[in-house]
This record gives sequence, structure tokens and C-alpha cells, in this order.
Amino acid sequence: MTIQLEVCIDNLESLHLAISGGATRIELCSSLALGGLTPSYGFMKKSAELSSVPVYAMIRPRQGDFLYSTEDIESMIEDIHMAKQAGLQGVVFGTLNPQGNIDMQAAQSLMKAAGELGVTFHRAIDQCSDYAQAIEDIAALGCERILTSGLASTAEQGTDVIADMVKLAKGRFSIMAGAGVNIDNAANIIKHTGVNEVHLSGKTTRPSHMQVLADSAKMGSDSVDDFAIPVTNPKIIQAVKHAITTC
Repeated sequence: MTIQLEVCIDNLESLHLAISGGATRIELCSSLALGGLTPSYGFMKKSAELSSVPVYAMIRPRQGDFLYSTEDIESMIEDIHMAKQAGLQGVVFGTLNPQGNIDMQAAQSLMKAAGELGVTFHRAIDQCSDYAQAIEDIAALGCERILTSGLASTAEQGTDVIADMVKLAKGRFSIMAGAGVNIDNAANIIKHTGVNEVHLSGKTTRPSHMQVLADSAKMGSDSVDDFAIPVTNPKIIQAVKHAITTC
């Protein structure tokens, strides 16, 4: 069985590093520290030009929950059009209603905008009130896959639920395990759940190449080091890829 290895990134440097490490698909985001938000059009366009593997754009207009206003959905539709115009292969989104079920009306509008693009329904499912019903709703929408941690903080903790999701999906779409996937647990997650796709960031940091570090002015939170650049570590991606080749 061939295992797909999706790597989430939030800068162009990481695009090259993830692919060199063996990523078979890229999830393109901004602000990975917030769980991933919609990337800029320029980031999408350059990634489409540079990538040798499929690239899917996160469509998430803000941090926080997945209960979106009409204006939020309209914004997401525009972002999907931009992903299409940029030449990407797919998009990633999720919508919930106040009761914790999938907002089917909003999701159908987003699916219509996506058209021929591939669609991943993301970890909004991990905040749903009934994942079995969510599986049926996602099947009705026609998504390619679900990204999930099995309603837990990490995929390793949610393996029982992920395994049940695989059974409930009945081959209608793929279940992709994500959140906390690493070299130590990737193979066991695959074996325990039966998924054939895993998702990770493989993040590390590198020091800034600035010759003068004027660190008196902070660009954001005082706890964030502006001169430690978050990037994908290709060695982590390579190690995970090697670990899952025997699954």
C-alpha cells in the first residue's frame, strides 16, 4: 500500500524542503502556529509554479472555531476562486453550525466554488458533535478526504476513532490522520487505523540570515523570536517517509 505523505507549510522555503524530504502533497497555509489560515494569492501562485507535487490551499479566514458568518463564507468563496486562478490542485476547508454539525448549506456553496478542484474537509470534524453523521454529510458533499485527529488532541490519542472513521467511510473517500504525527508514531497510527494518508508539518526553526539583529522592536508577541525562522525540516519528513514505507 502506498502511503500519501502530506506536509503543511507556511512559507516558500519550506515548500522546497518538504518536497526534498519526500512530501507527496502540500497543504499551503499562513500562520501554522494558529492551526493554519488562508495563504496569500502570491504564495499560492508561486507554489503552483514551483511545486512538483499537488498543492492544496487552506481556506480558513480566521483563527478560532468553524462557525462562519455569511460574509466569512463569501470571503472563503473568493479565496477558492483565487486558489483556482493560481493553478493549485485543491483546497481545504470545514464548516460547522452552532450545534456542532456540518453546515451543509455553507459547505455546498464552497464545494460549488471549488468545482473541479480536489477538496479536503479539515479538522473541523474534530469539533463536531456526531462524527458518524459528519462522515455521511461529507460523503454527500463529494470531498476527497477528511483530515482528522480522531476528535483528540493528537492522532495518536485518537486512533480508535480514526479507525472507526475509516470503516464508516467505506472507501467513499480517504481518511487522513494528522496532528502530532512524527517518526515515533506514524507507522503505528497507520497500522492501527488503516489510513493510507498522514499529515504533518515537520517543523523546526533556523536562525535569521540578518547580519544585524535589531531585536528591540518586536513584530508580534514578546514570546516570539523574530529571528528564529520556522521552516520544514526535510530530515524529519525523510525519516517519517522511511518509517511508513513498510506499512
